[in-house]
Amino acid sequence: MDDEDRKAAKSHEVGMVLDTLSVSELEQRIALLEAEIVRLRAAIDARGNTRRAAEAAFKF
Repeated sequence: MDDEDRKAAKSHEVGMVLDTLSVSELEQRIALLEAEIVRLRAAIDARGNTRRAAEAAFKF
């Protein structure tokens, strides 16, 4: 992987070797992972909303 490939990286593999990444690249990876955490939390919230709606629909 050359410098251009690393700078354009759109993903991060958990457990990958970090020794070759610069501080800037590490910060970009952190931002990427923080955005993914937000996306995952939104998915959890959506599942909870779906479940609450289903529970409400089946209460008589």
